[in-house]
Amino acid sequence: MHRRVLILAPHADDGELGCGGTAAKFVEEGREVHMAVFSLAEKSVPPPFPRDALLGELSKAADVLGIPRGNLHVFRFEVRDFPSQRQAILEEIVGLRDRLAPDLVFVPSLSDIHQDHQVVAREGLRAFKRQTVLGFEEPWNNIIFETRAFVVLEERHVDRKVAALACYETQRARSYLDESFIRSLARTRGTQLESRCAEAFEVLRLILP
Repeated sequence: MHRRVLILAPHADDGELGCGGTAAKFVEEGREVHMAVFSLAEKSVPPPFPRDALLGELSKAADVLGIPRGNLHVFRFEVRDFPSQRQAILEEIVGLRDRLAPDLVFVPSLSDIHQDHQVVAREGLRAFKRQTVLGFEEPWNNIIFETRAFVVLEERHVDRKVAALACYETQRARSYLDESFIRSLARTRGTQLESRCAEAFEVLRLILP
């Protein structure tokens, strides 16, 4: 069993969207879950919210999922500017690797078309050569997504995911935060397994003991 898990989220809410149900399940099972967020996207926060609103929302969402605040690792890279900061981002990821020594890492899908997500996915895969690396889906950004790995969820895990995402009041207008979408995607992935609910992932690197 993977005991120490690291989620690499380009922006606040990406980790919850891509693997929030899985994080809730792993915390429940007693695994150590960390989440690294590389941008609080201050430029994207709509008025009248304060520009630093996402930091508070991220903290509240982590509380809902059961991730200790000490396991949140927040960086302040400029949103939509990750390609020009690729090396600095890689160095932060390597620092996380060396400090935390996770055995399972989640990154965005390699087919994600958002420029920030592409950088985190590729630099994460580059840094973690000795760890299993799974890519999470965000369908609005994925042209292609291969569902090769699954985490079976109970309804309570999906409930936690929904509740965590509800903490992001600044992002409420986003269509992908709609509760019916979140639940229907979990049901779709569960149906692929003849199960009730699941989250699906790409297998980017699989390390077998």
